[in-house]
Amino acid sequence: MTRPYALSLVPERLWQAINPWTINMPIEINLGHAGDADLEREILDDIGSYGRQIGRIGDALEVLLRHFKPTDLTEAEQEALALLTAQLVEIRNIKQRSEGNRKTAST
Repeated sequence: MTRPYALSLVPERLWQAINPWTINMPIEINLGHAGDADLEREILDDIGSYGRQIGRIGDALEVLLRHFKPTDLTEAEQEALALLTAQLVEIRNIKQRSEGNRKTAST
C-alpha cells in the first residue's frame, strides 16, 4: 500500500549546542563541586574557560617535553608521554585549521 503523502513529526535537527556561560535563563548547571563556587566563577570569568586553562598547561608541557630526555623512563612511561605529545600535536593542528578558517571567512 502506498501512502499519498509523507508526514514527518521529527525535526530535521535533533541536536543543540549549549554553552553554559552564555545562557540567559535561570538555569544552574553543576559542573562539579568547587571548593569555593564564587572563586571558581571569578577564575572562569577573568582568566579563562577550563579548555583555555588546559590548553595553556598543554602548551607549557610541550615546552618541557622538548627539553626532557626520557632515558630513565619505563616503556609504559615513555608511551604515556608519546600519547600526550601526539594529542597535543592534534590539538595544535585543529587550532591552526580553525584560525585559517576564521581568517578565510573574514576576508
